[in-house]
Amino acid sequence: MARTKEFDPHAALQAALELFWRRGYEATSMADLVEHLGIARASIYATFGSKHDLYLKALDRYGELHHPVLVRELSAPGPALPGVRAVVRRFADESTAEPGRACGCFVVNTAVELAPHDPAAARRVDLGWEHLETLLHAALERAQAQGELTPDRDPRALARMLLVFLQGLRVVGKASTDPTARLRDAVEQALTLLD
Repeated sequence: MARTKEFDPHAALQAALELFWRRGYEATSMADLVEHLGIARASIYATFGSKHDLYLKALDRYGELHHPVLVRELSAPGPALPGVRAVVRRFADESTAEPGRACGCFVVNTAVELAPHDPAAARRVDLGWEHLETLLHAALERAQAQGELTPDRDPRALARMLLVFLQGLRVVGKASTDPTARLRDAVEQALTLLD
């Protein structure tokens, strides 16, 4: 007879996500995961696979938590540009707010730490960025169709610029000792492209 799990896999995955997000992949050992999750190494392997498998599942979970927020912000009925502006400002606010600022963005962290040599991680990073770009592009196309964005603007190019800009906000927010003024000024300049 199969034994029942003595822990909640969803809670364990969330705990792993938080630990990987805070410490990174390489700096997190299996012993760290055992201690932080409060479950045996064998249970981690049986439920999630290897440390790498668990990391990828945590990265997937991060997307599941954050993508609906972006969809809601960028797909709300009515004028589209206020939602785009709100997303840009939210990224900047999150990139300067304590205590989360020190963790940065889990996707950006993965892009920097693992994507250059880990094809599975790189695919997930690309999918996350593609999702954000698609949402921004759709919102900007809608803004153009509604007359909020002038016809001479290229919604795809603007979406790509904003994607790169938003990821840059995350990096500067995490790495700078005092990013507030720098990010605030950068956001205001970037948003003029939507006027």
